[in-house]
Amino acid sequence: MARQPFHSAPNALNALRKLASQTVIYGLSSIIGRFLNYLLVPLYTYTFAATDYGVVSEFYAYAGFFAVLLTLGLETGYFRFRNRDGIPAGTAYPAALSVLLLANLAWVMAIIVYRQPLADLLRYPDHPEYLAWFGLILAMDAISALPFARLRAEERAWRFAGIKIAEILFAIGFNLLFLLGWPKIAALWPESPIARLYDPAIGVGYIFLANLIASAFKLLLLTPQFRGVRYRAGLRVIKPLLAYSLPMVVIGFAGVINEMLDRAILKYLLPYDLKENLRILGIYGACYKLSILMTLFVQAFRYAGEPFFFAYAGRADAQRAYALVMRYFVIFCVFIFLLVTLFLDVFKYFIGAEYREGLDVVPILLMANLFLGVYVNLSVWYKLTDRTGMGAWVSLIAAFMTIGLNFWWIPLIGYRGAAWAHLACYGGMAVASWLLGRRFYPVPYPVFRILFYILLGVGLYCADREFVEFCGWNAWQTGMALMGAYLIVVAVADLWPLLRRRTLAA
Repeated sequence: MARQPFHSAPNALNALRKLASQTVIYGLSSIIGRFLNYLLVPLYTYTFAATDYGVVSEFYAYAGFFAVLLTLGLETGYFRFRNRDGIPAGTAYPAALSVLLLANLAWVMAIIVYRQPLADLLRYPDHPEYLAWFGLILAMDAISALPFARLRAEERAWRFAGIKIAEILFAIGFNLLFLLGWPKIAALWPESPIARLYDPAIGVGYIFLANLIASAFKLLLLTPQFRGVRYRAGLRVIKPLLAYSLPMVVIGFAGVINEMLDRAILKYLLPYDLKENLRILGIYGACYKLSILMTLFVQAFRYAGEPFFFAYAGRADAQRAYALVMRYFVIFCVFIFLLVTLFLDVFKYFIGAEYREGLDVVPILLMANLFLGVYVNLSVWYKLTDRTGMGAWVSLIAAFMTIGLNFWWIPLIGYRGAAWAHLACYGGMAVASWLLGRRFYPVPYPVFRILFYILLGVGLYCADREFVEFCGWNAWQTGMALMGAYLIVVAVADLWPLLRRRTLAA
C-alpha cells in the first residue's frame, strides 16, 4: 500500500484541528483581553505626555526581565515532569509550586526593604512606591503562572481564558476610575473625602496601582488551583525539576533581553537630556504597541503549542505534524503582518498624534515578532530531547547580539536601531535553531514554502508603499487589493489542496 500523504493522515489532521481549536480559545482570551487592554493605549497616550508614558514603558520593560527570573522556568518543567517516568504521579505540581512560593516571598521582602535605594538608582527618587507596587505585581503574576500552566496541561482552556479576561477587565475598570473618574470627582467636589484621597503627584503610578489590584483579583480567582495540594516534595523531585527548568530561565531571560532591553536602556543610550530621552522612549513604546496583533498570536500559539508538542511527541508522525503546524503558522503570521502594515493609516489612530512620528518602525517590529514565532516552533528540538542547556546557549548568543546591536545602533539612529536589532536577533535565533534542530531532532519543515510566504508578504508591503506614497493610489483600495492577492495565493497553493486531500481521506 502506498504511503499516505501526511496531509491526508486522519490522526495528524485531527491533532492539527485540536491544536487550532486550543489556539483559538487561548487566542480569544489573549486577543479579546489584550484588545480591551489595548484600548487603554489611547487613554494613556492622550492623557499623558510622551515623557510620562516613557516611565510606563521603562517599568514594563523591567517587568519582562523579572517575570522570567521569578517563574524559574517551572512552567515548562512542570509540563515535562507531570507524566514522566520515575517521577511519582502528582508530585511535579506541588514541588514546583513550593519552590515558586518561597522564591517570590523572598523577592517581595527584598523589594520592599530596598525600594528607596532602587528608586534612587533608577532616577525616580520621589516615587519609591512605584518599586513596591511593581514588586508585588511581579510576585503575584509569577505565582499565578503555575496554576495557569496546570489549566493548560489539563486542557481547561475556557477557564484559563475566563480568568485572563476577568483580570484585564478589572485592570481596565480601575484604570478608568483612577485616570478619568477620580480626577473628575476631585475637580467637582474638592472637599469630599474621596477627592482628598486623590493625589495628582502619583501620576502614572495610578496605572501601576490599577494593575496591582487586577493581579490580586486574578490570584483570588486561581485559588481552586492551590487547594488540595500537598506542599511536600523531596529532593528526588525538586532536584531534577530544577535541573531541567533553570536553563529555561537563561533561555527566557535571554529572550527578554531580546524583547525588552531596548526600552530599558533607551533613556541611557540616546544622546539627549533625560526629559527628551523619556519622550523618545514613550514614542517608541507606543508604536511598539501597534505590533500587538502579531505578539498576541504568537503568545496564543505558545500557550496551546507547548502542551501539544509534549503530548504529541511519542507518535510516529509527530515530526510531520510539527512541520505542518509551522507551515500554517507562518501563513497566518504573514496575514497579520499585511493586515497591520497595509492598513497602518487606520491603526495609527490608536495612539496620540504626538507618538505617530515613530510609525516607520512598526513593519520592522511585526516582522521581528514573526521570526520570534518561527523560533517558538523550532524550539521543539531542545525541549523534546532534554537539551535545554543547548537551547540556553542559542538564546545567550542572541542576547549578546541584541546588547551589542542596541549599544551600537541606538546612539546612531535612535529607536529605529532598536527595532532593527529586534529583527536581526530573532532572525538569527530562528536560523540557528533550525540548523541545530536538523541534527538533534530533524523535522521536515517546508523551508522554501515558508521563505516564499515571508518574502511575498514583504514584497506586497513594499508594493503598497510604492503605489500609495509615490503613485498617489488610494490607500484603502490598494491595501484591500494586495490583501486579496495574498489570500488568493494562499487559497490556491495551500488551502485548496488540503481540503481536497481531506475529502479524499474521508
